[in-house]
Amino acid sequence: MEHTIGTAAGPGAAGRRAPALTLVLTAVAFFMVALDALVVVTALPAIHRSLGGSLGTLEWSVNSYGLTFAAGIVTAAALGDRLGRRLVYVLGLLLFTVASAACALAPTAAALIAARAVQGLGAAAVTPLSLTIATSAFPPGKRGSVMGVIGAIAGLAVAGGPLVGGGVVQGLDWHWIFWINVPVGLAAAALSMVKLPESRGPVSRLDLPAVPLVAGAAVALTWGLIQAGDTGWTSAKAVSMLIVGVALLAAFVVREQRAAAPMLPLRLFRSVPFAAANGAAFMMNAAIMAAAFLTVQYFQLGIGYGPMATGLRLLPWTATPMVVAPLAGIMADRIGTRPLLATGLLLQAAGLAWMAAIASTGGDYTRFILPLIIAGVGISMSIPTVTAAALGAVGPADIGRASGVVNTLQRFGGAFGIAIATAVFSAHGHLGSAASVTSGYRPALAVAAVLSLIGGVVALAIRQVPARKSSPGPASVPVSEALQSATR
Repeated sequence: MEHTIGTAAGPGAAGRRAPALTLVLTAVAFFMVALDALVVVTALPAIHRSLGGSLGTLEWSVNSYGLTFAAGIVTAAALGDRLGRRLVYVLGLLLFTVASAACALAPTAAALIAARAVQGLGAAAVTPLSLTIATSAFPPGKRGSVMGVIGAIAGLAVAGGPLVGGGVVQGLDWHWIFWINVPVGLAAAALSMVKLPESRGPVSRLDLPAVPLVAGAAVALTWGLIQAGDTGWTSAKAVSMLIVGVALLAAFVVREQRAAAPMLPLRLFRSVPFAAANGAAFMMNAAIMAAAFLTVQYFQLGIGYGPMATGLRLLPWTATPMVVAPLAGIMADRIGTRPLLATGLLLQAAGLAWMAAIASTGGDYTRFILPLIIAGVGISMSIPTVTAAALGAVGPADIGRASGVVNTLQRFGGAFGIAIATAVFSAHGHLGSAASVTSGYRPALAVAAVLSLIGGVVALAIRQVPARKSSPGPASVPVSEALQSATR
């Protein structure tokens, strides 16, 4: 689905007169949604104590959000083009807000998982449309600056997620990580409906039959991996779910080959650089989410730190993108995306492998600082370059579709990474004691390191053309331009 910035209609003129307000409103919503991807991670041990359940239950409270988020991005953006971006954006905000209240009120783990899935659907509407609305309010010459602001907000959400989650859980209760979304979401929705411009994009066919196929495949495969971790790889439940997942994935591929306007244009993957960039994006997010999910449990249940202390101790890793990512983006515009993306993923793999090697049930935290920084620098080099690498591998007419593909695969990658790492954790340990947590953490984090290593190797297949020294066309999109295109 190609997302282009349309001409504002009706209230759009007012939005043009107040671009700063448009940016503030959309930035608040974007930050809230981005924060919720990680804010729950630090609260998982508290949620486990309150609602019970296995490690697989904790996993679903993260993955149900990520899976519906991934499955809904392209369709939500297309609905915005058709029905009005402001309208779909506000509806997404309201859905996210109501689901947040449902999460806070959830009496059981199953209810929490269901509410998190609905939250993900709301996030799928808010994220792409908030970016499009924000950039539409500014002239083309200022959109790079807007993307810089939004990039900084994304980095702040990554750094602040575990910290905010830990602070709220320790100072109040885990329910409040969801309650705080309610007044913010309601206020943002009300002001957005009145103050934001309305606009539409080019109307094209919606590939609605593809949505349940790809979502069902992702859920079945993830569920199969979780069952394999809980009951073994030969259990009937695990094998049957994995078979169902593969069958649905095959049906999705057949559908996309025949659809007139496919959700995921398979022809784009004939380009080796595009396929490599998306493979690297998938593995990058798989490694990040798996490592974050595992390390929070290890720091709290394996070493004994509180939620707030855990969030603070993750800052050498999570705060690094705020400093390094902008510099990496500038460098990528000069030397190309491949060296930074490949090196970054390899550095993250080295940092995670180092942490896996030194993990124990006690000891000094300072031994983790250097590997956390190494992993943080690595991912800081990868985040701003992976999207640019994917968009730079296609022609101008396909940039919108390519953006939807890479964003969707990143979020599916996060769910896959958590699922596979948790299966390894469950095969070697459990949450019952510090020793058993450590026993599961070390091999599972090693798997996250391997995922990042695979991503780094795959990134080497991306065509190397320095952005500012090449002619326009595939593999010559600067990072700043690619990030702007990702919002269209």
